Amino acid sequence: MISFKKLHQEEEPLLLGNVWNVQSAKVYQKSGYKALATSSSAVAMSLGYEDGEQMSFEEYFYMIKRIKASVSIPLSVDLEGGYGNTSEIVVSNIIKLLDIGIAGINLEDTCMADGERQLVDRNVFLEKLSDILTLLKEKRGEVFINIRTDPFLLGMENALEETLERIKLFEKLNVDGIFVPGIINIEDIKTVVEATSLPVNVMCLPDLPDFETLKLSGVKRITSGAFLNRHIYSELERISDTITNNKSFAALFI
Repeated sequence: MISFKKLHQEEEPLLLGNVWNVQSAKVYQKSGYKALATSSSAVAMSLGYEDGEQMSFEEYFYMIKRIKASVSIPLSVDLEGGYGNTSEIVVSNIIKLLDIGIAGINLEDTCMADGERQLVDRNVFLEKLSDILTLLKEKRGEVFINIRTDPFLLGMENALEETLERIKLFEKLNVDGIFVPGIINIEDIKTVVEATSLPVNVMCLPDLPDFETLKLSGVKRITSGAFLNRHIYSELERISDTITNNKSFAALFI
């Protein structure tokens, strides 16, 4: 099996299946996906929480263990801000994930404050990230660390400039990949890709270019976030309404 890190260097972009339970993970593996990643948002919703580290790490870890045990392909974990208020706790969480065979993690440069997602100051986030990488020590080489930066997701006016400045800082710490959710303009995507030697990850949105266009622009990783989860439950709502309105289960078998 190709290592998770090498999957980011293939000619074809790595299409990751974003999962939230064992069933979703098995479906993606059966469909031929080469690797999976949890969607923390989708896992949280499945447990009755809002996004933004509202579920405990222990609850999340239980779900991750069940998913990991159900598949034979690499699994990465969306760790949001790390599920800890100190670098030591975050590193402890990462080591627990490595102990069960997790191949990668995402860490993001935003936090939830008063119900709103806010960008963490560059230098504050950089110091936190540096501390985490230092504390990981010899374990650092065991995990693909993908850093998510959110200026585009937050709709900032200077999103491109802010993203590029943050990427420069992340590169100094030798992270493994860059995740830029919210970016959809192909020229912006090309600019980001050309500005870094690190593999760039983009996320599903209505106006995101098709996979071939993304490939030609140099994108190396494509994810869907919680959108598949939301689509499935939208379909559940639709079919439930149909059953109720028609007073029949016939629509389930068409």
